[in-house]
Amino acid sequence: MALRVILCLSCDDQPGLVARVTAQLFQEGLNIEESHQFGDAESGQFFMRIKLAAQKKLSLAALRRNFQPIAARFGMRAHFSDADEKMRVAILVSKWDHCLMDLLHRQRTGRLPMQVRLIVSNHANARPLARQAGIAFHHIPIAPASADAKTKASSKRKAEARLQRLLAKERIQLVVLARYMQILSAEFVAAWEGRIINIHHSFLPSFKGAAPYRQAFARGVKMIGATAHYVTAALDEGPIIAQDVVPVRHDMNVQTMTQMGWEIEQRVLARALGWHLDRRILLNNGKTIVFS
Repeated sequence: MALRVILCLSCDDQPGLVARVTAQLFQEGLNIEESHQFGDAESGQFFMRIKLAAQKKLSLAALRRNFQPIAARFGMRAHFSDADEKMRVAILVSKWDHCLMDLLHRQRTGRLPMQVRLIVSNHANARPLARQAGIAFHHIPIAPASADAKTKASSKRKAEARLQRLLAKERIQLVVLARYMQILSAEFVAAWEGRIINIHHSFLPSFKGAAPYRQAFARGVKMIGATAHYVTAALDEGPIIAQDVVPVRHDMNVQTMTQMGWEIEQRVLARALGWHLDRRILLNNGKTIVFS
């Protein structure tokens, strides 16, 4: 089967970029199937995603090597990837498993082309789901909030060290927080920059902590929503990938709002994950460029 490739690149915007890039790709025997580009007037950065099909026998290693002089000339951050490679994914979850269930169903039905290699949780609730899906499950408990600070810190360090070993062993490429209710350390996040996606409920006004939908009901909010974003050391402030909202009527109860909230969390997380798997997202400082 002919090699299909996705090239994502970014650099300072300057004349001649597109012409030089496409000429090199043509010279390599690649045919453009899909192309998107964007020049950000504010940051002065240029972004491009090209999907290509090889017209002759090629290797990714050779493409990367032959493209390096152009990348160096223009100061590009360029990445070639196999368009047909299924990314190796780990899903982290706590007690609420609605997003996990949705992602596993989308993987099984081919709507999310990925390999879920690990399901990791600080609770044991998701073990039956993992067993049913034939995916390795790892229960990594963490000291509860009621524990003293020293115990909690030690527990979190040990848990993250064990998690890092699992991710390395399975050669994980992307970590998905499917309602994983633990804060990752700055060191962990730095090691996985741009490779951790989180889903967060979004309200106006915002409600944090336990039972957010009950808090929203008590305040009489008129819309609820969800935000998928990359994780950074700043809690819930990473680059946003996808968002959506649904209206709330005055006659809805807590249960109805919770169900609506879970469904929109599932949709938004799946949308963001699908874009990442298809290499459609490029980081632009604290924002994202999404070639959807």
